[in-house]
Amino acid sequence: MKERTLLQPGRRRVGQAALAVAASLVLPAARADDASEARGVVDKARISLESLAADKNMGALRAGLKQARAVLIFPQILKGGFFIGGSGGTGVLLVRDGDNWVGPAFYTIGSASIGVQFGGEAAEVAILVNSQKALDGLYGNRFKLGSDASIAAGPIGQGGGVTFTSDMMSFSRSKGAFAGISLEGSVIDVRDSLNNAYYGRKVTPIDILVKRTVSNPQADALRAAVKAAAK
Repeated sequence: MKERTLLQPGRRRVGQAALAVAASLVLPAARADDASEARGVVDKARISLESLAADKNMGALRAGLKQARAVLIFPQILKGGFFIGGSGGTGVLLVRDGDNWVGPAFYTIGSASIGVQFGGEAAEVAILVNSQKALDGLYGNRFKLGSDASIAAGPIGQGGGVTFTSDMMSFSRSKGAFAGISLEGSVIDVRDSLNNAYYGRKVTPIDILVKRTVSNPQADALRAAVKAAAK
C-alpha cells in the first residue's frame, strides 16, 4: 500500500498563504504587461492612421472616414498569423460621436484561411465600418468578416467621394507598398485583457463605446488623429 502524506492543518494554511502571495505577485505583473501593451497599440494605431491618411493614394480612406460610423485600426497584421491560423494582430475600434470619436476598445484579428497576398512581413490596416449591423456585431465576441458583415477592399489611388457598397471597407499597406489583403473569413474578437488593463477595471466594448463609463486620456492623441483625418 502506498503511503499518503497529508498536510497538517497548520502547514496546509501556510501552503495556501504562500500560493496567495505568489498569485498576488504574478497577477499585478500580468496586468502591468497588458497595460503597457495596450498603450503601445494605441500609440502605433495613431501613427498608422496618420501615415495612411497622409498618403496621397489614400484619398478614398479620408473620404470614407467622413461617412463611417466607426473605424478599426490594426497597426500591424502579421503575415504568418494568417498562414498558421494564429492571431494576425491587435488593434483598436473607435466610434463616431458627431464630430468627435469615442474609444478605443481593443480587438484581435486572425484567420485560418490563406487569403493574404502582400509582399512584406506585415501590413497596417484601417477598416471603415459603415452599417449599424456591422457595428452592433463588433460589440459582441467573435465577429466573422464576410459572414456577420460584408467587407470590400477600398479603392487605392482614388480621391474625392467614395460610395459604400458593403458593411465594411478595408484599406491596407505593407512596408510602403499597397497590400492586396483579403480579410474575407477573418475573425475579429474582443481583446478583454487589454480592455481591462487599459481602463483599470473589467469593461466591455459596450461600456467603452456605448455607455462610455470609462475613458483614458492617453488615447487623446489617437482620437484627435481620427478626427483630423475625417475632416
